[in-house]
Amino acid sequence: MFTPLQVAEVKALACRLPAERGVPLSRWSCPELAYEATRRGIAGFGSASTVRRRLADDALKPWQHRSWIFITDPDFRAKAQRVLDLYARTWQGTPLDADEYVISADEKTTMQARCRCPPPSPRARPAR
Repeated sequence: MFTPLQVAEVKALACRLPAERGVPLSRWSCPELAYEATRRGIAGFGSASTVRRRLADDALKPWQHRSWIFITDPDFRAKAQRVLDLYARTWQGTPLDADEYVISADEKTTMQARCRCPPPSPRARPAR
């Protein structure tokens, strides 16, 4: 059984790359997390099933991630704030009016623009 602090420490460990902690793995598994938590003294003993249950509380599945993205841009907060303000319908500290809209567009590189062609009409049969 983990204490709330131990659960938080295991979740924090699960959210970091194993290589950042000196572990030669590309991804964590529950048995490896349980072993690492015990090795680091986070918990006296923890089974893989206990770790899996605690991670499931917050839908954490580090073994399913192909890669991890950590924000390294020092100006990220200011850049993100503009977008978050627009989601809250605010621009430069002023609320948007009812007739003002925010339009968002995202590049979909796997989609191709195609013309809308009318469905083919049935072939005319020659008269007999």
